[in-house]
Amino acid sequence: NLNSRSDRTTRLLFCRQSLVVELMYRSISIQEDDFIFGDLYESFRVKCSAKTGGLVAFVGFVRDMNSIDGESDQVESLELEHYPGMTEKSIAKIVDRASSSWSLEGMQVIHRVGKLKPEDQIVLVMAAASHRSEAFQAASMVMDFLKTEAEFWKKETGDLGTRWVQSTDQDLKRRESWEYNSE
Repeated sequence: NLNSRSDRTTRLLFCRQSLVVELMYRSISIQEDDFIFGDLYESFRVKCSAKTGGLVAFVGFVRDMNSIDGESDQVESLELEHYPGMTEKSIAKIVDRASSSWSLEGMQVIHRVGKLKPEDQIVLVMAAASHRSEAFQAASMVMDFLKTEAEFWKKETGDLGTRWVQSTDQDLKRRESWEYNSE
């Protein structure tokens, strides 16, 4: 059973010359096991501060259809591989980028690996902030960067055979739009 987890304590306070800095709650997990959204939502909500005004959650699923060179392919399975340690580090950089762009109270990312079938949950991203717009933007940016920057190798099997899945042009454009927005 492959499960990898990286948690930062819920609230840390550093006092130095009357300056108080609160670090957000953050959790990154790479796992084979499925997750129970309701349980994770409740746990995440409790770990974020009382200043949280909005919490955004995104759950991604394995699609049953994909397009290869304009042809529709019925997906039978999607197998995700990762390099332990490297993948968590790449996701941590993405979460760091989001937390430096918006004032977040918390961020949680769970990404599954192993052999998945259509309709299986593959990813969970939750962002909490004092204002809803920051939570929405952070969750959206993290998903766009997960699609292009996180260290995963995806092999899809379907009616048209087996192939390694790459980021699409649309994935790259969405990611680039965040680069443009941050300048």
